[in-house]
Amino acid sequence: MRLGVLDIGSNTVHLLLVDAFPGARPTAYADHKRPMSLIRHLDDDGAINEEGQRNLVEFINGAVAFAKANGAADMISFCTSAIRDAANGPEVLERITEETGVHLTMLSGDQEAAMTYFAVRRWHGWHVENLLNFDIGGGSFEMSFGTDELPSIAVSVPLGAQRLTREFLSELDPPDPEQIEALRDYINTVLKEYRPLFPKKLPENTVVTGTSKTFRSLARLAGAAPSTEGLFVPRKLRLKDLTMWNQTMGLMTEEQRAQLPGVSDMRARQVLAGGMVAQAAMQAFKVKKLRICPWALREGLILGRLDALRLQGRVTETNDDWVEGVDLTSDDQRPGFSLGVAGG
Repeated sequence: MRLGVLDIGSNTVHLLLVDAFPGARPTAYADHKRPMSLIRHLDDDGAINEEGQRNLVEFINGAVAFAKANGAADMISFCTSAIRDAANGPEVLERITEETGVHLTMLSGDQEAAMTYFAVRRWHGWHVENLLNFDIGGGSFEMSFGTDELPSIAVSVPLGAQRLTREFLSELDPPDPEQIEALRDYINTVLKEYRPLFPKKLPENTVVTGTSKTFRSLARLAGAAPSTEGLFVPRKLRLKDLTMWNQTMGLMTEEQRAQLPGVSDMRARQVLAGGMVAQAAMQAFKVKKLRICPWALREGLILGRLDALRLQGRVTETNDDWVEGVDLTSDDQRPGFSLGVAGG
């Protein structure tokens, strides 16, 4: 079946179409996306302004048309911290439903962390015993740890790269050393609060992974090979390389960062904050290097939806469908889903 995943994130709004069947590896078919920094569309009260709302409605209407035109039979639609943390988030969701017919499910931060971990676990398989995953988004930072398909610990903290840039590094370009130090102190303070939820010392056989565009950019910047169309190239990010590059980026302007390998114009402004979060997390967990995993939240939701289809008719009240999609071939267009996850 052709499945659509509509992801309303902090940096981009993205519809991914995949050909997927229970028991098979999902294969990307096409995507439809647009850069849309929702955090930059917040007013002084933290609400998404009228322009941001209009842009969302326009994109979602186009995404539904794109999905149907490309033969998608089922679609999952969700949003994360950009709308979750907005002062008018519920009102924005209601408007989207009224004007597009699409019901966006608002993931909690812990759900986001758990489903990302689920995708990483499926990617690596059972030969990896213990798994610790980091994911840096625009509005939040997720950490998850476990040995099973779902994590035993899954948390989300307000350390997204775009959020931190807006709050700490928005005034000067390049930033002042005092701004960078204030941001570093804040990151460490937040991580210090949540670090005790995880094992005091990671088991020796723990594999540490990083997901998200931010981690891929940081790895590329630190010397990892570029990705190839349709082929994943194994990549790692070492703490010593990241530390050096964070020091360098702190002295660079946004325009200069945009010229670095792996850093797009859209992310040049926030890559320093993202790098500082990655560095602080690796130091907090005493991690010298991590692996970049190509699967993350979207893939986790796709795999969960396929599991639900496979179990359809045999799911008990204590084992809810992770993802409930919608039939795009019908006239009732209300793409959405519900989640039941462990941990967090």
